[in-house]
Amino acid sequence: MNDKTLLRQDARVITLVGLAHGTSHFYHVILAALIPWLKPEFGLSYSQLGLLMTIFFVVSGVGQAMAGFVVDRLGARTVLFSGIALLGLSAVLLSSAHSYVQLMLGAFLAGCGNSVFHPADYTLLNQRVSKARLAHGFSVHGISGNIGWAMSPLFLTFVAGRAGWRVALLAASGVAFAVLALLVLNRYALRPEPVAVPVAGKQGAAGGSAFGFLKLKVVWLCFAFFLISAIALAGIQTFAATSLVSLYGMSLATATSAYTCFMFASAAGMVYGGFLGAGSRNHDRIIMIAFGTAAVLALVLAAAVVPAWMAVVLMGLIGLVTGISGPSRDLMIRGAAPANATGRVFGVVYSGLDSGLALGAMLFGVLMDAHQPAGVFVGIGLFQALVILTALGVGSNSRMAAMPKTA
Repeated sequence: MNDKTLLRQDARVITLVGLAHGTSHFYHVILAALIPWLKPEFGLSYSQLGLLMTIFFVVSGVGQAMAGFVVDRLGARTVLFSGIALLGLSAVLLSSAHSYVQLMLGAFLAGCGNSVFHPADYTLLNQRVSKARLAHGFSVHGISGNIGWAMSPLFLTFVAGRAGWRVALLAASGVAFAVLALLVLNRYALRPEPVAVPVAGKQGAAGGSAFGFLKLKVVWLCFAFFLISAIALAGIQTFAATSLVSLYGMSLATATSAYTCFMFASAAGMVYGGFLGAGSRNHDRIIMIAFGTAAVLALVLAAAVVPAWMAVVLMGLIGLVTGISGPSRDLMIRGAAPANATGRVFGVVYSGLDSGLALGAMLFGVLMDAHQPAGVFVGIGLFQALVILTALGVGSNSRMAAMPKTA
């Protein structure tokens, strides 16, 4: 295969997988975006609305760990198609809801659909993208998720404001089914590799059994990495804007623009991070520098020693440096995954992401209820600093495993 053909193949796979990932992130916030309509329609409290999101992430986190095993058994393409179909069906169910229980069932179904994406996506990227462009594939994968997060509230509130929340959810189902149709039309590009049979007794084959990889310390260090970094992300996503209003006396619109700046800067950072990660073997060190810088910036925000306009800039810088770490993070975990266990490893470690988002929202909510807006940024900085320890642990273990054994 010549370079031009290989480039075309890589670009096609990266684009298709990125589109699927963006769809999953689009569904992360379909309920949150419609709170102004759902609250009066069903007479719900904010706690009840929050529980719907908790159901989504808990189901997604538990399902993600299991989905990895299914990916390794049935193939990533089949599992990916099933996940997108479940997302579309969940939106149809939510659009027809007439009770809180039906909303809960819709959130449950959406969580099931969302659970498949990381193990399926990363398995397809690892199998179908050349090693030279894999870092760029991970970069696009992360950027597409950010785009999904950004587009969902814009799309849903636009439709809901003109045609109602039920039509908005039906339109969201149309997005999922349209993406599914496109993936099916391009299914050959996403063909899975034959499932290999593990070789008994070899750690490279996931310890010789389906669950053998769970005995590896590096897998749980990767899980801890995602859990801790997601707690910090939850603080930024849920309460950073509110905290900025209290700490700097800025308007909510300005504070919201600071979060938008964080998101777009994170996407830009991922683009650069793809080039940086492709040219490095020390991915843990890139992560250490990125999260160390982010932690310091978060503590500066907590101290409220800069003018309001600079707080917006600092939020952007935090997004930039954490975005840079994204491709290196994925490459680091790929290097830690035993042979023939990619889906299982990515499923288990990425379940830490959902767990961290659920825990972080509650933790930082307690700080806000205690009227501690500065504590939100202190907590964000603390968890970002703790991420460094897990990244160094993963890198150290991976390098030791790669060293030749001596008699």
